[in-house]
Amino acid sequence: MFRRGCRSASPLCSPPWVSVLLLCTAGLLSPELKGTQGMQVTSTGPQTIQKAEGESVTLGCSYTPSPFDSGELDIEWSVVSPDTTQKDLMLISYTSGTKYTHGDHALATGLNFAARDPSMGDASLSISRLSPSQSATYQCKVKKSPGVDMRKVTLVVMAKPSVPKCWVEGGELVGEAATLHCKSARGSTPLVYTWRRESGGPMPAAATQDSVTGELKISNHSQSAAGIYFCEVNNAVGAEHCRINLKANKPPNRAAVIVGVTVGSLLLIFVLLVFIALLYWKLGNLRRHEKEFSNDIREDSPPPESRPASRRTNRSASQHPQVTYCPVGGADVSSFNGGCTHTLSSKPPVEYDSRYGYGV
Repeated sequence: MFRRGCRSASPLCSPPWVSVLLLCTAGLLSPELKGTQGMQVTSTGPQTIQKAEGESVTLGCSYTPSPFDSGELDIEWSVVSPDTTQKDLMLISYTSGTKYTHGDHALATGLNFAARDPSMGDASLSISRLSPSQSATYQCKVKKSPGVDMRKVTLVVMAKPSVPKCWVEGGELVGEAATLHCKSARGSTPLVYTWRRESGGPMPAAATQDSVTGELKISNHSQSAAGIYFCEVNNAVGAEHCRINLKANKPPNRAAVIVGVTVGSLLLIFVLLVFIALLYWKLGNLRRHEKEFSNDIREDSPPPESRPASRRTNRSASQHPQVTYCPVGGADVSSFNGGCTHTLSSKPPVEYDSRYGYGV
């Protein structure tokens, strides 16, 4: 009966010792099959990590070597080039128990192995004081011949939003449109703005907000819409906020405004006319004073100076000695420079005739 049922070539029809032999062979070959898998990087987690500027991060790279990996341990961290035709940028490596840092570029700033001894199965990379320039795709490569494995992690360094500024556009008048603005000057995009009302009740039914521009528009402002409003801006790495007090002012009386504008205009015209009249009167007095002053100068003017010719004559006269004549008896006396000299006359002496009463 047994022979009749096992005539087929099925393995179940084989003798029992054959099955035992097959099981033993499979048990012996299973470690060898496992060993062919070689080195394995066992770290798990998100393939993309977002961090804020100035923070620290650890890029995981735990590994498990195979018993058949007998070569020298070699660990490399590099930045994958987005251009497939270009080489990857080496950052840090570990070989033969020695750590090496490659290059002094910005990407290599603050890099170090997270573990004191990377050969103990943890080749994770630690980066401190992150900057936006360190956003890149990092690759961990662990090699121990014949096994080798690698892992890639994308790091995105973002800037937190700065404290936003809140303000109201418009006069906050009842019955008119009011727009609340919220704007952060710095922060990595995308920035998301959210408005909510902190006091005074729920958000007005006529209010609409834009999460991208940070605007909150109230189409028909009313007293019930007044209150404190809270704006929050956030991105993947941080959030900031600001507050503003929205008032509801009554519009001014238009008739009073018109009257005020008219009266103000008339007063301005009156002031201008008075100013022009004062200016004209002042200029008239100035001209009259200048005319009187010029007449006084003509009446009191001193005599004109002597002519140049007279000055020359006087100067020449002062340069030559003066000669005067003094009569002394029957002789002529000439005075030269203040002194008198006697000069004998060439005429004969004059005789006096008593008959005629004069000299002959």
